[in-house]
This record gives sequence, C-alpha cells and structure tokens, in this order.
Amino acid sequence: MTSQSQGIQQLLQAEKRAKDKLEEAKKRKGKRLRQAKEEAIAEIDHYRLQREKEFRNKQTNVMGSQGNLSAKIEEQTKETVRNLTSSYHKNMETMMKKLLSTICDINPEVHPNFRQAA
Repeated sequence: MTSQSQGIQQLLQAEKRAKDKLEEAKKRKGKRLRQAKEEAIAEIDHYRLQREKEFRNKQTNVMGSQGNLSAKIEEQTKETVRNLTSSYHKNMETMMKKLLSTICDINPEVHPNFRQAA
C-alpha cells in the first residue's frame, strides 16, 4: 500500500508541478500580451507623431508659399500705386494747362458743312 500511496503522492506532486507551470505560463503569456500591447501603442504613437510632423511640414510649405505669394502681390500693388502717383504728380501741370487751353481758347469758325441760304 505504501507503494500505491507513494505513487499517488508522486502523481499529486506531478499534477501540482504541472498546474504551477501552467499558472506560470499563463502569467508569462498575460505579461507578454501586455508588453506587446504597450509596444504596439508606442509604435502607433511614434507613427502618428511622424505623420503629423510630415503633415505640418507640407502644410507649412503650402501655406508659406501662399503667404509669400500674398506678400509679392502686396509689394507689386504698392509699386504700381507709387508709379501711378509719381506719374500723376509729374504730368498734372501739363494736363491742366492743355485742358484749360482747350476750354478757354475759343476760335470761332464756320463749320465746313454750313451752307448759306441763297
């Protein structure tokens, strides 16, 4: 009987060791799953930050070029206004004299199509 009880004891101990190994394996699996999840989240965050940085760079390039275009147009407009103002001040005196001479200097003459009644 002792040999049977020893055999039973050995089986129980083997079962206990197997159960312990199983528990340990489950714990390692759970730990590895958590670790994998954390690594995946970190990788996703890194990828997201990288893509956002690329997006901001592209957006800056596009918006920056629009800002440069706006500044160019503004500068061209100011230059055109300066040119027109300069031309106005340069030619104003001459044009006023021509306008006044055309209005005030009247030379009465008969129109070429006028026929005198016979």
